[in-house]
Amino acid sequence: MNLSEVIAELRELNEPVAKPFRLPTEAEVSAAEKRLNCKFHEDYRRFLLEASDVVLSPLEPAMVTPDCGYLNLCEIAEYAWDEMELPLTLLPICEDNGDYYCLNKNGEIEFWSNDGASADRWQNLATWIKEVWIDGE
Repeated sequence: MNLSEVIAELRELNEPVAKPFRLPTEAEVSAAEKRLNCKFHEDYRRFLLEASDVVLSPLEPAMVTPDCGYLNLCEIAEYAWDEMELPLTLLPICEDNGDYYCLNKNGEIEFWSNDGASADRWQNLATWIKEVWIDGE
């Protein structure tokens, strides 16, 4: 599956909520990159701009809009780097009960448990979205 296909599937599966999130602007994505001092992988940037407002339980990927509360990517990343000893080379894009799904510089997703690194890895964001978020594997 490619990113376009999984984004389309996410849009179809989007769960209705009382107060839906909105997609970020280019400026908000750039501001998050600047605050975190990293350039987002092109797939992740596209996901943020096109599908980060999707609600699909139980996972809640991080967001970059100002009103996203506990899903704030910058706060999640800063906490994981400072308190959980997550390497700065990994960007935590989804927190799950104290564990993190992280994007590495190659565009792969790595799982980091509160016990440290794990062998769980997905070749790209689209694969992770499909296998973990959509299919719940």
